[in-house]
Amino acid sequence: MNRTIRPDAVLVQAVIAGALSFAHLHDLAEAAGQTGWKAWAYPVSVDLLLVAAWRRLRTARRDRSAWTWFVIALFASLGANIATAGLLDLDHVPAWLCILVAGWPALAFLGGTLLVHSPAEPAPSAQAVDELAVPEVEMHRTDEPAPAAIVPELPPTPPQPAPDAPVVPAALLDHARKIADAHRASTGTPMPAGALSTRLGLPAPMADAIAAQLQLV
Repeated sequence: MNRTIRPDAVLVQAVIAGALSFAHLHDLAEAAGQTGWKAWAYPVSVDLLLVAAWRRLRTARRDRSAWTWFVIALFASLGANIATAGLLDLDHVPAWLCILVAGWPALAFLGGTLLVHSPAEPAPSAQAVDELAVPEVEMHRTDEPAPAAIVPELPPTPPQPAPDAPVVPAALLDHARKIADAHRASTGTPMPAGALSTRLGLPAPMADAIAAQLQLV
């Protein structure tokens, strides 16, 4: 797949700013006594240290060493641009500036070496992320569970008539109970519900309601 190169305003601006900064660093180094290829190497050294420190900060935000070298490289680049803006006579550079320019290669070499060889923060593995996301639950209990409460057994309740069953008067229920008890006493077996219904001569719903309350089969 062919990619077409399109002009980007940000990229063009970065190239222009980089070229101007490069030229200012070169002019300052040359004015400080660094001639020939040495003057051209100074801008490369400053910009490379600045980029290396910035790349280090992208992966380790809390790295104080990366912040230190980033500030040093930024100060060197910014100071050179300001110095060449007419505030400094490049024909008569002060001695302290010549010392700084001459000592810059050793400082840049030290900074670049420390940035490259400093241990990076290890990325958390998938297993560590899972352990952090899901807390471990202790399954073993050290305390003994409380004994279950003892619920007293209740006597069985007699079946209640259905909600739509007819209401049996108390006198009729007592009369039916007496008949059922007499039948049990004479035969030794419970009185069938059909026999009680025939004996009382009641309609089926009323007889079923009485039989349900007397627990007749």
